[in-house]
Amino acid sequence: MEKDNKSLFPGFNAAKYFNPQTLKKDLPSSIVVFLVALPLCLGIALASGAPLFAGLLTGIIGGVVVASFSGSQLSVSGPAAGLTVIVLNAITQLGSYDIFILAVLIAGIIQIILGIAKAGTIGNYFPSAVIEGMLAAIGIILILKQLPHALGYDKSYEGEESFKQVNDDNTFTAIITAVENMQLGAVIISVLSLAILILWPKIKQVAAVPAALVVVLTGIGLTFAFQETGLALTGEHMVQIPMVASFAEFQNLFLFPDFTAITNPKVWTVAVTIAIVASLETLLSLEAIDKIDPQKRVSPTNRELVAQGVGNTVSGLLGGLPMTSVIVRSSANVNSGAKTKMSAIFHGIWLLAALLVIPGLINKIPLAALAAILLFTGYKLANATLFSKMWRHGKNQFIPFIVTVLAVVFTDLLTGVAVGMLIGVFYLLRANMRNPYFYKLEKDGKQKTLRLKLSEEVSFLNKGAILYTLTHIPKGAKVIIDGSNSKYIDRDVLEIIENFHEHAYTKQIDVELVNIHPKYELPKLQDLIIQPGDIEEIVDINKVNNEKELQKNN
Repeated sequence: MEKDNKSLFPGFNAAKYFNPQTLKKDLPSSIVVFLVALPLCLGIALASGAPLFAGLLTGIIGGVVVASFSGSQLSVSGPAAGLTVIVLNAITQLGSYDIFILAVLIAGIIQIILGIAKAGTIGNYFPSAVIEGMLAAIGIILILKQLPHALGYDKSYEGEESFKQVNDDNTFTAIITAVENMQLGAVIISVLSLAILILWPKIKQVAAVPAALVVVLTGIGLTFAFQETGLALTGEHMVQIPMVASFAEFQNLFLFPDFTAITNPKVWTVAVTIAIVASLETLLSLEAIDKIDPQKRVSPTNRELVAQGVGNTVSGLLGGLPMTSVIVRSSANVNSGAKTKMSAIFHGIWLLAALLVIPGLINKIPLAALAAILLFTGYKLANATLFSKMWRHGKNQFIPFIVTVLAVVFTDLLTGVAVGMLIGVFYLLRANMRNPYFYKLEKDGKQKTLRLKLSEEVSFLNKGAILYTLTHIPKGAKVIIDGSNSKYIDRDVLEIIENFHEHAYTKQIDVELVNIHPKYELPKLQDLIIQPGDIEEIVDINKVNNEKELQKNN
């Protein structure tokens, strides 16, 4: 497990990443992620009111730069749909795109500072049920948002996650409109693509070839086959990346920040907003991807903030959009079998190659084929097994889970997660308040004694439950409040116990305090962290004990 208290930039292990055993998984996975990322990069740029090249540039930087700095093996970064509205409003508010990218650059520097300051540890406190709910919701959103493209209605913006879209449609009205404007050629491509995605991996002789690549090649072939028929697809049904005829044209696509606006307070407001929202979305995505990682690796959150900060700094410097770790790309990466960060790095290289080498061929890929890939990814994230598992875990897990799912689907990612967090925290507090002590009724002849044995840790959250219990003890009772197991009792709770002890005589209650100390100190953080020397000592002790046991048995 890689921990955040280590260096933020540990050395690059070439043997680990250029290993034939992992590359044979990472290279096919990178193609799948590239195919998923390509339309999303363009669609998010379009929805944000930014140049299309800015979306591709952000995807390239997210793949090559961020993945190189990141400690996560499966996370894939790029332009974030969750920032679309913020970006659109910010460009309008600041008046020009070159001023906006200055804010992106500053946001990146803020993220680097947050990472160095170890602000990423907040990611360790997201409730598991909320993260599971977010994953399921993203899966449902993928299915709902890609249905119009699968039906051949491609006028809605690609990559939107919010329920309400920027064109005044919402998720469901967009599907209704798509059904009314169905394109048969696109439907045939999407249905055939889904069949390939399901059946291709089951054929052992060809399973090594990525099913998503077969889907894209099939889609391109059908696009040409449909040209002279009533099933022909027009340009709006295809991927549309900028055509670059020369290196000079490529150079002209880059935009640079207007540093004269550095004193504009609006620039700093936008920068702080982007830094905070992008960091939260990244931490949520990172937690979610670690959950579906087959190897259950734990990504260092502080290092990820630094990596995202470097990415956003470079993106702002060259004219790109703000980026985050993105669940859709990352989950496609996991589902296609990626092993290391090389998959994310290669996906960035493929984006660059597509722009420079084969833009004409890329523009022949039907969106219906890519929609099928995303529909399949969405199904894997939101399958019935997940809902069944959360139901079996009980209502304390299921209710925050299902609330998060509904809130994300009907609002947007961050709003939905915030609602889920509130419900999750409510159930956490509820469980905590119900567990401040254990009680036992003891008998000594005719005398009955109520023994309240306090828990190991009694916080101010338990104050209400303990106060309620003590105030409802009947007259004439004998009570023993036992703190033998308690390592910490909050001062508020101690005051309640002291007041009860002092005034219980007014109700003829006999109170005995056992091991209740006048003051408790919280343990220091360094005392809670196992040091390497401690581990070695434990190993040595276990070794000695094992040798003694062996000698005894012999």
